[in-house]
Amino acid sequence: MDLLNAIVALANFVLIPAVAYGSQLALGALGVTLIYGILRFSNFAHGDTMAFGTMVVVLVTWWLQSLGISLGPLPTALLAIPFGIAATAVLVLATDRAVYRFYRKQKAKPVILVIVSIGVMFIYNGLTRVILGPDDQRFADGERFIISAREFKAMTGLSEGLAIRTTQGITVVTAIIVVALLFWFLNRTRTGKSMRAYSDNEDLALLSGINPEKVERVTWLIVAALITVAGVLYGLDKSYKPFTYFQLLLPIFAAAIVGGLGNPLGAILGGFVIAFSEVGITYAWKKVLGYALPDSLAPDSLVQLLSTDYKFAVSFVILVIVLLFKPTGLMKGKAV
Repeated sequence: MDLLNAIVALANFVLIPAVAYGSQLALGALGVTLIYGILRFSNFAHGDTMAFGTMVVVLVTWWLQSLGISLGPLPTALLAIPFGIAATAVLVLATDRAVYRFYRKQKAKPVILVIVSIGVMFIYNGLTRVILGPDDQRFADGERFIISAREFKAMTGLSEGLAIRTTQGITVVTAIIVVALLFWFLNRTRTGKSMRAYSDNEDLALLSGINPEKVERVTWLIVAALITVAGVLYGLDKSYKPFTYFQLLLPIFAAAIVGGLGNPLGAILGGFVIAFSEVGITYAWKKVLGYALPDSLAPDSLVQLLSTDYKFAVSFVILVIVLLFKPTGLMKGKAV
């Protein structure tokens, strides 16, 4: 019985949160890896673009709620996601035309585009804070739990309860659907194959008649969809605060680089590596070990390797280790 309680506690506090968080990071990292692989620069405005898309979803969600429109047990924000994607797409396409395209035509070095994207990041950040403010904004409604700890205890008779939040279930299901659609598009459609060809060899792709402007435009549209969905899922699961998305930039980039920058499968793997590392290292293992070990070996301390205040430091350390020993990432992406 104690072993079952240990497994339930592990699932409740480590496995389920890490899978949900990993799904959110994977979607964000896919956006980073597409921009790096096709547009050939690291977009440091990624987190604040995510914040902008989520902000639009928050505003539309409040508007739909004021009209009495909802999805019942599901968050109303799911209805607002298409509006957020559309607004983000307009923003990134306008930015690309006004800013990034000039530097691409000048054949500027990637580091120049990185510096430019940092400037864009500050503009996006200021825009989001002016419109919605810097404070936490909660926009989740509907049922809070798929199963609550109390219901689980009543069903199983265990002393440890398992709680699965609705937002965690939605995150995993949505991530699976979005990733499946993305890989279908990249592998089965003519435009997707053109994007892959352009990423592999730009000169050869241009000689084959591939339109670079179309590839760049479609890339931004896909990235807008990916990061808006990722931002909304993260906001529903935690809460929405513009500066939080700026902080998410580190684990998202770490996920993309650890998995293999420019490799979509690597971005997904990296997302889960970072998520499980952050959650596992900052979790206090006293309860799980108390159930799993005999009373004589049960720990008295929290058995927490690192405070949750330093969870982003985990991403940084993993990123540094990978860059030192395997710069192309776990799945052999492009070297940074």
